[in-house]
Amino acid sequence: MIRSIKSMPLLFLLLIAMAGKSQDVNTLLTKVKFNIDKVNDYEASARMITNVTFLKVPDADVKVYFKKPNKLKIKNEKGISFVPKGAVSINLNNILSGGKYTAIDAGKDKIGTTVVRVIKLLPEDDNADVVLSTVYIDEAALVIRRAKTTTRANGSYQLEMSYGKYATYGLPDKIIFSFDTKDYKLPKGVTFDFDDGTQNNKTAADKAKAKNGSAEITFHSYVINKGIVDDVFK
Repeated sequence: MIRSIKSMPLLFLLLIAMAGKSQDVNTLLTKVKFNIDKVNDYEASARMITNVTFLKVPDADVKVYFKKPNKLKIKNEKGISFVPKGAVSINLNNILSGGKYTAIDAGKDKIGTTVVRVIKLLPEDDNADVVLSTVYIDEAALVIRRAKTTTRANGSYQLEMSYGKYATYGLPDKIIFSFDTKDYKLPKGVTFDFDDGTQNNKTAADKAKAKNGSAEITFHSYVINKGIVDDVFK
């Protein structure tokens, strides 16, 4: 005799509901990744503004280069651009590549006036550098508006994206890349001036390392899928 749905255990019904949600978020992620996967490579012209309390980093015109699967370089012709380790996370393909994660529906939220779907991504590899990623997806435009990533080696990062005419490629017009300065280590041989040479200001700078820093990149134009030689990334 077939049991009625009313007589099914509550736990079984909950598992069915959770399975439905999981399938739904995976479908949404697939659609978002489809747009991102259209881009094999790009060269972009951009303006980069870096905000780190204890360092003097001038605003800069930069070139941003990307090539699948995970090559990314930000080049400043007139100096060094301050970009933390892990800045490859600016590449959204890096967050979704491989699909080797468990996606969990975390409900809905708002970014400005836009309602977004919140999805947590748990890597299947227990030894992966990424511990957790949370993406905030605009379901109408099929783009990621915000992404938060926690890593073992390079602290936590957050991306805020706004989009324009390149949205169908999943490429933003503007990225604000935020990070915890206390987790940042300057590359060997690279030094920056503090705000002042006095000991007091150096002490203040040390305290500032516990705060967040950010890099704001405004893209003027993209050249997409025209081919980029590997030497660019050396």
